[in-house]
Amino acid sequence: MKKLFLTSALALFGMMSVNAQKALSEGSWVVEANTGFGQFSPAQTGVALKSSNGNTAFRIGAEAGYFVIENLAIKAGLGYTSEGNSQNTFNYKLGLKYYVIGQIPLQVDFNGASSDGNSANAVGLQGGYAWFVAPNVSLEPGIRYDIGFKEGQKGVFSGNLGFAIHF
Repeated sequence: MKKLFLTSALALFGMMSVNAQKALSEGSWVVEANTGFGQFSPAQTGVALKSSNGNTAFRIGAEAGYFVIENLAIKAGLGYTSEGNSQNTFNYKLGLKYYVIGQIPLQVDFNGASSDGNSANAVGLQGGYAWFVAPNVSLEPGIRYDIGFKEGQKGVFSGNLGFAIHF
């Protein structure tokens, strides 16, 4: 029974790796949206809804990337955040995402937010796991840390769940 389970698990992992290799090949594209858990940060190019003390905040955005070589994509993202108190913020992100063994995405990016003439910029580091539920669709849970550039700006640690479609 143990051998059957082990053989099945290895076969499933192998099939997932084959699917990931096609989706992550040079010349392919990825479009993704992330949901963030934790504090809002300048890197908000995903989807979220948050309510606190009668104020409702939401954000909407997405990211797209192009694989310049196998497993390495250049990515850009745009987002919009409304804090509910008439503060609207535009968010942006530009970076690189590399898939180690086709299933462990590591990302580094420059990101920022701009609102009413004020801006905040950060460098983001992100890692996670890419679970290919179909040959061109992956779910990517991960953790992220954004390091701010302004004096007194705290680093922001957050978790996320990404949904990606690969073309």
